[in-house]
Amino acid sequence: MLWLSRFLRSNSRRIQAKNACFCAASNVSSIPVSFQAPIARSRGFLSSFLREGGRRWFSSESNGRESLEYDVVIVGAGPAGLSAAIRLKQLCQEEGTDLSVCVLEKGAEVGAHVLSGNVFETRALDELIPAWRQEGAPIEVPVSSDKFYLLTKNGGVPLPSPFNNNGNYVISLSQLDRWMATTAENLGVEIYAGFAASEVLYDADHNVIGVRTNDMGISKDGSKRETFQRGVDLKGRITLLAEGCRGSLSEKIIKKFSLREKSHSQHQMYALGIKEVWEIDGTKHTPGSVLHTVGWPLDGSTYGGSFVYHMKDRMVSIGLVVGLDYQNPFLSPYDEFQKFKHHPMIRKLLEGGSVLQYGARTLNEGGFQSIPYPVFPGGAIVGCAAGFLNVPKIKGSHTAMKSGMLAAEASFKSLKGEADLSTYWDSLKKSWIWEELHKARNYRPAFKYGLVPGLAISVVERYIFRGRSPFTLKHSKPDHKATDVASLHKPIEYPKADGILSFDVPTSLYRSNTNHEHDQPSHLRLKDPAVPELVNLPIYGGPESRYCPARVYEYVTDETGKSKLQINAQNCLHCKACDIKDPTQNIEWTVPEGGGGPGYSVM
Repeated sequence: MLWLSRFLRSNSRRIQAKNACFCAASNVSSIPVSFQAPIARSRGFLSSFLREGGRRWFSSESNGRESLEYDVVIVGAGPAGLSAAIRLKQLCQEEGTDLSVCVLEKGAEVGAHVLSGNVFETRALDELIPAWRQEGAPIEVPVSSDKFYLLTKNGGVPLPSPFNNNGNYVISLSQLDRWMATTAENLGVEIYAGFAASEVLYDADHNVIGVRTNDMGISKDGSKRETFQRGVDLKGRITLLAEGCRGSLSEKIIKKFSLREKSHSQHQMYALGIKEVWEIDGTKHTPGSVLHTVGWPLDGSTYGGSFVYHMKDRMVSIGLVVGLDYQNPFLSPYDEFQKFKHHPMIRKLLEGGSVLQYGARTLNEGGFQSIPYPVFPGGAIVGCAAGFLNVPKIKGSHTAMKSGMLAAEASFKSLKGEADLSTYWDSLKKSWIWEELHKARNYRPAFKYGLVPGLAISVVERYIFRGRSPFTLKHSKPDHKATDVASLHKPIEYPKADGILSFDVPTSLYRSNTNHEHDQPSHLRLKDPAVPELVNLPIYGGPESRYCPARVYEYVTDETGKSKLQINAQNCLHCKACDIKDPTQNIEWTVPEGGGGPGYSVM
C-alpha cells in the first residue's frame, strides 16, 4: 500500500476536487478513471487498463515490477515540464482528441525543489495562459525600480541598469509552479510528486521508451527494509526530460547520443546561486524594488553578482550568484554570501528582520554557445536541462517555459503522425528564444578576462553592437578544470557568523526544510573512493568541503590521525554543485528516494 498512499497524497488536490472516497470503493470500475490503475495495482491485480481516447495502460511485469504507460511522460514538474503538459492538453482540446500525459516530480510536492530569484518575464505565460491574471496566478508585484551597482567593500558605484525589467514582476517561482500544477491537473494531466526518476528505459533499438523510478525502502547496507517497494516503469511513446539544471538523466542522454557534438555546441558553464528570503521592517520595504550588484565580496577574477528583490508582504529575496569557473579552491560561495549581507547597503536593509527560508541551486550559464541538440530517439530535453538561461537578463523561466511549449507542439504532431519530433529543434531556432540567446551570447564569456574587461565588453555589446556583433566569444575551460591547485592560493579566513545577519550552515539548512530518509544508500557516489584523500585534499585543498552550500562533504580525522572524506548525504540541497565543480569529476549526483531534499515554499 506504500505506493498507493504516496500516489494519493501527491494527488490530494484532485481527489478533493472530485470529492471521491477511494477507501470505500468496492470495485475498480466505480473509481474515477485517472485512479483505476494505481488502485488496481495496490490490490495486487495482474491487470491492464486502457482509457478510451488517451492511451494509458497499467500492467504488472513478469519481473514483479509494475508499469504504467502513457502517450507522453514528462520528468520534472518545474515551469518547463508543466508548460509542456499544459500545452499538450490545450492542443488536445483544440483538436478534439485526447492524449494521456504524466508528470513525474522528485520533490515531496510540486514546487518543493523550485528555487529562483525571481524577476519574472511573462512573455511565455502570456502565450500559454493569456488569462493568467483573471485565473489567479500568484504574480502580483510589478517591478517598481531597477538599480545596478558596482560594490566596493564599504560603498557602491551606481551603473546604468542593463536588465530591462520594466513590465516584469517580482514573484515566488515555487508558488507560481504550484499554481501551474493545479492548472495542468484541471486539464487532465496526472502529476506524481514524491517519485524520483532514476533510470532511462530503452527498447532493443536504443530508443527511449520511458523512465524507471527509484526502488524505495532500501537500507544503507543495501538490504531491503519492511517498507521495500520496487520502482515503477513509466513508459511513454514520447519522453520529455525537464529536470532543471544539470539533470542527471538528461546528462546521460546528452552523452549517450552525443547531442553536443550533433549541434556543435560547447560545454555547459554553471554558477551557484545561494538565496534567502527575509521578512523585513515595513518602513524599509518597497514592493517591486530590484537591485543587482557586481564586485565585492568577490574578487576581480571571479564572476558573479548579487540580487535583492522586494516581494509582497514585507518579504525580500536576497542572493549571491558565483560562477563555478572560479579558480581559488579555498573560496566558499556560502561564506561569501554571509559576508555580502554585512555590506553597509545590505546590512541597513536587513537589520531588524528575520530569515524565512534558505536554499541553493546551480544555474546554466553557457547560453547560446552551449545548447545541445535537444532531440533524442524517443523524446526531447526541455528547459534548464538543455540550458536556455539568458545570462545578462539573469532569467531563464520564460525561455524554459517556451521550450516546453515548443516541445509539446512537436510531440503532438509526432504522435499524430504529421511530423517528426525533430521539428522541436527547428521550432527552437525560429523562436524568440533563439533570437534572445543569440543576442546575449557574448556577455558571459566576456568575463573570463576578469570583472573590468567583462564589464567593458558588455557595454560594447549592449550599446554599440546591440547583440549583433560579428563575432562569437568562446567559453573558457569547463568549471571543474578551472580550479587551481591549492599551492597557488592562500586559505581564506571568513568571519564567524554572528547569528543576526550571517549564519552557520546547520541553521541555514534548518530553514531549507531539507529532509532525507536517513537509512538509505547515499545518492552521492564516488567513482573512486580513494580520490578524495589521494588527490582532492593534498593537491586541491579539499574544495568539496567549501563549494557545497550544505556542508555535505566534510574531511574528518580518523583514529589513526588521517583525514577522510565523510559524506553527509542527508544535508543535500540538490544544487548539483558537486557534480559540476569536483576537480577530478569523481562525484556522481544521482537521485535519492523520491520526496527527499529541500522543501521550498516561498523561493
